Amino acid sequence: MLIDMHVHEKTHSFDSFIGLEEIIERGKLMGLDGVCVTDHESNGLRDKARQVSAKKDFQVFVGAEILTFEGDVLVFGIDQLPQKKMHARDLVELVLQQGGAVICAHPYRQNGRGMGDGIKKLGCLSGVEGLNGSTPLTLNTKACHVAAEMNIPLFGSSDAHHLKQLGKYATMFQGRIRDEKDLVEAILEGNVAPVYFQEGTYHRFDAKQHDLEGFISSKVRGYKR
Repeated sequence: MLIDMHVHEKTHSFDSFIGLEEIIERGKLMGLDGVCVTDHESNGLRDKARQVSAKKDFQVFVGAEILTFEGDVLVFGIDQLPQKKMHARDLVELVLQQGGAVICAHPYRQNGRGMGDGIKKLGCLSGVEGLNGSTPLTLNTKACHVAAEMNIPLFGSSDAHHLKQLGKYATMFQGRIRDEKDLVEAILEGNVAPVYFQEGTYHRFDAKQHDLEGFISSKVRGYKR
């Protein structure tokens, strides 16, 4: 399955300009199998997402993007989000205790929301967002390298706030993901691969590449649904 792991919907993300139904239509058009809505400090779209997902026959999962004192993380599989700002290590422990999963978002983004090398001090991360559609390729490259150094899974996502951004990057999962429980289990299992959209299809990214920009611009064997 191909899932865009980091999308913002306008109801609960003040900086997003896209609604749920257009996210779904765009996702289908691009060949995605699902999206994760990860609004800022909110998972309030859950009930609506379940209803619209069933109606449109397209998987919509709801997590959240949480700003910690050290930077942003994506959390999945918990019902109650923290009501105050936390240190990243404490948040990771809280989510794991509740059976959820945590991915470090765009760790080297230079806008005060990237964790930088501080990611190396975090234990038990479920993965790193190595391909982020709203982050320069040079900074994505650093994220890919640190994930390899830490030997943790690499994820891809668009971080879309505008419709044209949706699906630029995504994550390929093995097997069928039917619900949020399946998603969390698949994230924790780590059998994933980041992919990028080029020439009408998705291509698997080889994390061993050191020149991310050169790799993205080259033609490689694509993953096709």
